[in-house]
Amino acid sequence: MILDGLRGLLGLLSFSIILPLNIHTSIKEMAKVTWLWPLLGGFIGIIVGTSGFVVLNIFSIDQLITAAIVYSFSILLTGFHHLDGLIDMGDALMAHGNFNRKIDIMRDSRIGTGGIATFFIIALITVTSINTISPDSIFFVLLISEIGAKMGLITCCTFSRPFKNGTGKFFIESMNKKLLLLSFILFSVLGFAILNFMGVLGIIGGALAGIILALISRKSFYWTTGDILGASNEIARMLSLLIMTSVVIPWTLMF
Repeated sequence: MILDGLRGLLGLLSFSIILPLNIHTSIKEMAKVTWLWPLLGGFIGIIVGTSGFVVLNIFSIDQLITAAIVYSFSILLTGFHHLDGLIDMGDALMAHGNFNRKIDIMRDSRIGTGGIATFFIIALITVTSINTISPDSIFFVLLISEIGAKMGLITCCTFSRPFKNGTGKFFIESMNKKLLLLSFILFSVLGFAILNFMGVLGIIGGALAGIILALISRKSFYWTTGDILGASNEIARMLSLLIMTSVVIPWTLMF
């Protein structure tokens, strides 16, 4: 059982990033460890946080440019997989009609104004938030934000109705409130160890974004698809960063 869980976790990691890990397993096996997805977010966060620290502190590149580079690298590292979901969901949100028509639009390969605008809004707030992080804390804040992104994803899974087909339904069906609570406690403790109470706020921000996306999904689409889960990752990262940086700046000014 432990080996199966480890294989599922490694498979989920391979599924989450573009690095050539070549770990092959089934979606069902990966879905069994959905509640541990924030752990993989921590691995991604170490890579993204290191890139931010190096660009800002070692190469001394302007902070706004650093923010743009870091955000670009973070969405590239995940193969634009979650970003694609964000854009597709944005298109569907702007559409009129019944639930099935909106989901058909979401699954359409074409990109509309709604998708572009949604991406622009999320990207703008994310980059601006990264731009406010101090050089000393940039690694830790980025690390927490990636854990928060995956916390948002699994929270969205927990409170969503699975669509009848697609990979998203396996992750949604694998989650429940007990597993979410366990994951939230575990990664809140980790967040506190990394960045004190600001780290906990980053985790809370990610989870809050997941709840919001689940509610939007229920109202606008009834079901939740893999695209919406991908969107929850991007929005949760943004909200995690936004909440942490709104606390970091006043805290820095005080001391």
